[in-house]
Amino acid sequence: MLKFVRTSAVACLMPLALQAAELRLVTDLPPVHSLVSLVAGDRAVPVLMMDQPGDGHTFALRPSQASALARADLVIWTGPEMAPWMARALEGGKKASLPLLQAPGTRLRAWGDGEHEPHDHEGHAHDEHDHEGHDHAHGDTDPHAWLEPANALYWLDLIARRLAEADPENAAHYRANAKEAAATLRGLDAELRALLEPVKDRAFVLGHDAYGYFTGHYGLHTAGTVAAGDAAGPGAQHLSALRMQLAGEEVVCAFPEVGQSERLLDTVLEGSAVQKGAALDPAGSTLEKGPGLYAALMRDLAQKISDCLK
Repeated sequence: MLKFVRTSAVACLMPLALQAAELRLVTDLPPVHSLVSLVAGDRAVPVLMMDQPGDGHTFALRPSQASALARADLVIWTGPEMAPWMARALEGGKKASLPLLQAPGTRLRAWGDGEHEPHDHEGHAHDEHDHEGHDHAHGDTDPHAWLEPANALYWLDLIARRLAEADPENAAHYRANAKEAAATLRGLDAELRALLEPVKDRAFVLGHDAYGYFTGHYGLHTAGTVAAGDAAGPGAQHLSALRMQLAGEEVVCAFPEVGQSERLLDTVLEGSAVQKGAALDPAGSTLEKGPGLYAALMRDLAQKISDCLK
C-alpha cells in the first residue's frame, strides 16, 4: 500500500515538474503575443502584459505582471518605440529580451512615409524581399511594424530561433510550428490581397498614422490622417487642410479607431459626402487573445476597409 501511495505521489507531481521546465515567456502587445504563441505551441504559455485596451505610452504594470516579468526567461516585445513602459521595466537589468523592431531584418518606415525601409538579416531571406542591414533611426520610426506581413514572417523565424536557443531540446518543435504558421500567413496574405485589389485605388482617410505598413503592403490609397502619430495631436491648421483635401479629392471613406475619440474625425467630415467606416483596431485590443489573433487582426482590417470602399 505504501509503495502505491509513493508511486501515485510521484505521478501527481510529474505535471508540476513538466510545467516548471516550460519556458517562461513575456510579451507586450496582442499581435506579438499571438506570434509567440504560434511558435511556442504547447511548450509554453506566453504572458501578455497589455491584456486590456490602453495607451502604451501611459501603461503601468500591475504587481502580478511585474512579478511575471521578473520570473521570465525571455521577453519578446516590439521595442521602446511602441512600449516605453517595457523599456523602463527592463532598464538596468540583465533580462534576456528580444525587441523585434530592433532586429536587423525588420522592415521599418518613418512616420508619414509611404515607403518601406528595407533591412536584411544576414544569412536569411524573407519572402521575396531583399533587405540591407543598418541601424534603425528610432526617433522617427513608426512602431506598428506587425502590420507588414513580411515582418510577421521574419519574426516567426526569429522567435523560433530564440526559443530554440533557450530550450534546445524542443528546437525542432519551435521550427516546425514557425514553418506551419508562416505557410498559414502566406495564404492569408494572398487572401487579403485578393480582397483589397478591387478597392486599392479608392481614397480613404484614417484616424491617425498607424497603418502605413498595411496600406503600403497592399497598395492602398490613403488620402490623409487626422493625427500624425500616436503621441501627436493634430492642430487646427492640419485639420483645415485635411478638410480642403476632402473637398478636392474623391475620398470615399474615413475610418475611426478603436479606443480613440471620433470627435475630430467627425469635425473633418462635417458637410462632406465621405462615408464613415467601422472603427479599425490595429493592435487587436478588442479581439480574442491567443495564437489566432494575428490572422484575425489582419483579416478584420482588410474586411472593414473593403466593406466601406466597395
